[in-house]
Amino acid sequence: MSEHFDVRGGARLVGEVDVVGAKNSVLKLMAAALLAEGTTTITNCPQILDVPLMGDVLRSVGCEVVIDGDTAKITTPAELSHRADSAAMGKLRASVCVLGPLVGRLKQAVVALPGGDAIGSRPLDMHQSGLRKLGATSTIEHGCVVAKADGLYGAQIWLDFPSVGATENILMAAVLAEGTTIIDNAAREPEIADICTMLTEMGAKIEGAGTSTLTVHGVEKLHPTEHRVIGDRIVGATWAFAASMTRGDLTVRGVNPHHLDLVLDKLRLAGAEVTTFDDKGFRVVQPERPKAVDWVTLPYPGFATDLQPFAVALSAVSEGTSMITENVYEARFRFIEEMIRLSGDARTDGHHAVVRGVDRLSSAPVWASDIRAGAGLVLAGLCADGVTEVWDVFHIDRGYPHFVENLNRLGARIDRVSGEPERS
Repeated sequence: MSEHFDVRGGARLVGEVDVVGAKNSVLKLMAAALLAEGTTTITNCPQILDVPLMGDVLRSVGCEVVIDGDTAKITTPAELSHRADSAAMGKLRASVCVLGPLVGRLKQAVVALPGGDAIGSRPLDMHQSGLRKLGATSTIEHGCVVAKADGLYGAQIWLDFPSVGATENILMAAVLAEGTTIIDNAAREPEIADICTMLTEMGAKIEGAGTSTLTVHGVEKLHPTEHRVIGDRIVGATWAFAASMTRGDLTVRGVNPHHLDLVLDKLRLAGAEVTTFDDKGFRVVQPERPKAVDWVTLPYPGFATDLQPFAVALSAVSEGTSMITENVYEARFRFIEEMIRLSGDARTDGHHAVVRGVDRLSSAPVWASDIRAGAGLVLAGLCADGVTEVWDVFHIDRGYPHFVENLNRLGARIDRVSGEPERS
């Protein structure tokens, strides 16, 4: 039976909300546990669907995984399977991050091509190229990435694009390679720094975390550790946009506001009053209708492509006209088709979208195509007349723990409803 959210418009969100661990970090940290025999404990895990799915992936190669609330304990045996081709692999994109640890530790891997959100092509060319530079062979066979090496050796690796996934896989393979690996044009996201921190706690030798150049001095062996996941900057930003769109007043805790400097500066330009609390959180107050601003997605520290749907949704209710440019994933603009159902005034041309703000959106049935699009449609529904039905909410559940409960506590009126859609 399908589920959807009934979102009643007219809410002004007010109050405090806590952000838990980052989805884009925890799944990679779980994969990193493959690098060391023994039990690794990861705390501050978000209670989202992707965490138990990644647990299934790790079980498929021989790990014991126990998830209890916000804690995951992963016991990695001395003898691991190199085949990660379980059904769970097809359900989340991050499952491909087991490739690097398996090649690093076992010198071979067969990893099913991953699934995940429908936001455009995300090829594995750079993942494979990096592994080849380290001394492995890598091919695509029967729907799997097949990699094998007699040994891994440090190398100079230049990434054509600062891919988060490629950086992670190459990094996790390189920590057990012989010699020194330098990854140039590496991704700089806070989640990369979080993985570097955990790997260092496990005994890895890594320099340059948070910069575009990572230097990895290979070690013979790693040991298990206990690590706390950083706060989810994408969820934190979602609440920031929610405050601005609903002309609300939200205090967000549990996330480093410096990971969101660009977002918060843009919201200030839109008319919001923003206060930050060291590395612990921030407050966004939107006293009147937001003003239109332009947005351009770029790799970190630029504006995250994951937040593009929220920029579109905010622009749709802002005063004036905004230009949104998408430079990372070409299919993100699918979200705009659903915003038009809600009477949004938006047009796309290649990598650009022009959005003319309206004072009030109009409710309609809409469909989520990915995690962030789903959350963006919920926020848009809060700014629409009537009741907006948001369908395919399983996407939202993959990225936002207790989303409905938090929204209702902050003043929204949202119900989770079971039933099949009547889609024309």
